[in-house]
Amino acid sequence: MADFEDILAARAAEAGLALTEAQIAQFAIYNNMLVDWNTRMNLTALTVPEDVAVKHIIDSLTAYEPVLFAAAEALIDVGTGAGLPGIPLAVYVPHIHVTLMDALQKRVRFLTEVTAAMGLTNTRCIHARAEEAAHTAEHRAAYDIAVSRAVARMPVLLGYTLPLVRVGGTVLALKGRAYIEEAEEGAAAAERLGGGAIHARPVHLPGLDDVRAILSVTKKRSIPKVYPARKGRRKNKG
Repeated sequence: MADFEDILAARAAEAGLALTEAQIAQFAIYNNMLVDWNTRMNLTALTVPEDVAVKHIIDSLTAYEPVLFAAAEALIDVGTGAGLPGIPLAVYVPHIHVTLMDALQKRVRFLTEVTAAMGLTNTRCIHARAEEAAHTAEHRAAYDIAVSRAVARMPVLLGYTLPLVRVGGTVLALKGRAYIEEAEEGAAAAERLGGGAIHARPVHLPGLDDVRAILSVTKKRSIPKVYPARKGRRKNKG
């Protein structure tokens, strides 16, 4: 079997992604540490090289949009887990400062160590819940882009993410085959939370025939400070 670097380089080329040798080396460090740490804690169910390359790294990079990212300075990955999609985006778009936010401290320890080992200087790792962080001056309306993968369905996810982006900022949600249904479900929440229409951009991963898309919402106006509802007060979401 080809090693991880060869798999990633080949699959990235198929996906139209131009990864440098230095970036591939950084991702190899990520892969090695992910597999190692996963023996001690539950970070991911996908650890074989092909899956890490395609279903984690390339999947994360499908969120990249050249015009949107060129103008952005600050991005937050909400519920980042093992650092996806935030770490791949931090590698691919090094001018953007990326905040990796997760509610589990032991995952934040992994994120801190792996980003340091990768030599990433444009990331920070914080232990927080989005519904609490969005009520702080440090995070509320502080980001150009908020991204999230496999955290919640759109009505709930927009409650977590739209308060974190500035007016004119964008939420990007990486979704699977139910993305059309989720876009419809999230329309009312987007309106209530200051967002515009939900747009879907279908994406394809090399070697797979499943259905995936990026759902995007631009924040059009400021929203009441009561949003997002704090933990235990979510009954009106969605």
